[in-house]
Amino acid sequence: MTDEILVNCGLTETRAALIENGMLQEVYIERTSNKGYVGNIYKGKVVRVLPGMQAAFVDIGLDRAGFIHASDIEYTKAEKSADPVHDVPEIQTTLHEGQSLLVQVTKDPIGTKGARLTTQLSVSARYLVYMPNTAHIGVSSKIEEVEERKRLKKLVEQLAEENKEQYSGGGFIIRTVAEGATLEDLRADIPFIYHLWHDLEEEVKNKKAPSLIYEDLPLFMRTIRDLVRDNIEKVRVDSRESFARLEKFAAHYAPEIGGRLEHYPGERPLFDLYGTEEEVQKALDKNVPLKSGGYLIVEQTEAMTTVDVNTGAFVGSRNLEETIFKTNLEAASAIARQLRLRNLGGIIVLDFIDMKETEHQRQVLRTLEKALEKDKAKTGITGVSELGLVEMTRKRTRESLGQMMCETCNVCMGRGVIKSAITVCYEIFREILRDARAYDNNQFMILASQSVIDVLLDEESTNFAELESFIKRKIEFRVESMYTQEQYDIVLV
Repeated sequence: MTDEILVNCGLTETRAALIENGMLQEVYIERTSNKGYVGNIYKGKVVRVLPGMQAAFVDIGLDRAGFIHASDIEYTKAEKSADPVHDVPEIQTTLHEGQSLLVQVTKDPIGTKGARLTTQLSVSARYLVYMPNTAHIGVSSKIEEVEERKRLKKLVEQLAEENKEQYSGGGFIIRTVAEGATLEDLRADIPFIYHLWHDLEEEVKNKKAPSLIYEDLPLFMRTIRDLVRDNIEKVRVDSRESFARLEKFAAHYAPEIGGRLEHYPGERPLFDLYGTEEEVQKALDKNVPLKSGGYLIVEQTEAMTTVDVNTGAFVGSRNLEETIFKTNLEAASAIARQLRLRNLGGIIVLDFIDMKETEHQRQVLRTLEKALEKDKAKTGITGVSELGLVEMTRKRTRESLGQMMCETCNVCMGRGVIKSAITVCYEIFREILRDARAYDNNQFMILASQSVIDVLLDEESTNFAELESFIKRKIEFRVESMYTQEQYDIVLV
């Protein structure tokens, strides 16, 4: 079966799905309401210089002017040598009101504060960040292995040398996701990033301040930049307008991809046609069924993610050890897929079913490692402990699918369980006893959910009558349909 990318474009959100061998492996979501300004480049106009703060306000066409500090300005050697007393030349010697300035947003506007700006410009590709105003080649500090840092830097230096006749100037930062990247992976970024900067320079010449010069690519275009590799045979897009933009984009930046683009005009939703919609919904569930009859339980918490493996209805054909081994083998592959699909990062603890044979443990671990080889996020795995636990880490690249699509339940507040109706009844009994000792009222009114009132009038009716007799006061009820099972109020009447 072929590997494909599906792009679903809607009014409020865009979704991209990576399909490998007919199965959904990764899903990306971009919502219009969550798009910020970070990374956008503007041709702005200086509206006010503040020498006392060594800062300036720059109109970039948003509701509020942006803010730039002297330390965020890229200075020429001449400007630096002209002010030897200060590490950074004073801002009033560099900027003046009415001046046009090319700036990039480093921090979104918050409340009454405008966007934070810099003139140290950069544009990004999958593995590289291009900095047109510097010749330096740097490596992300998150790539810690010295040999890997040296390897990547040497590869980028080689690529810069290969392209020096066609493109000149500028430097690069090697992004964290480049760890383990091959020469061919990095080579694909170079023409893309140079073409992008060339077009940006043309935009600057043709536009007046304040105006937007560049914004990070929308998801459906980043799909081509970040996800399309040689193994991808088709990129299907369900929007005619987005498809036309993709064709134009690919023709200019990645002509080798153009033949793989395809518009999907069908009436049936694209994600429904491939079963992707159902898979996305399943990825929000705790339980993940396995073909053998076993299942996984995936629990994501703030501190870590745990995955528990269970045999379920699978009993095997020979003995218990064989059943456990086969379930764990299937679970290893399923876990690797779930980590990618749900985009789970940080510390992950895998609770495989205990295996007595060392060879079985080795094979399960090898199956997991092999299944994770396709994962672009960096992973690290320990061996199987005596308890059958495997500790691993997976690099966080963005919000998990659950964080993106869900919010904390306002009933259980994220616990995943709520107090039973009978537990709430006993809490009410205790509070009435406390209030009866503290206040000299005539009666009590209990406001609670239907389920709690039902228990009070049925299972706990005897205890309720004894409570009324003990405190020598009448107790009435009122169902509040908007109350959750844990909510209640006791009113003194």
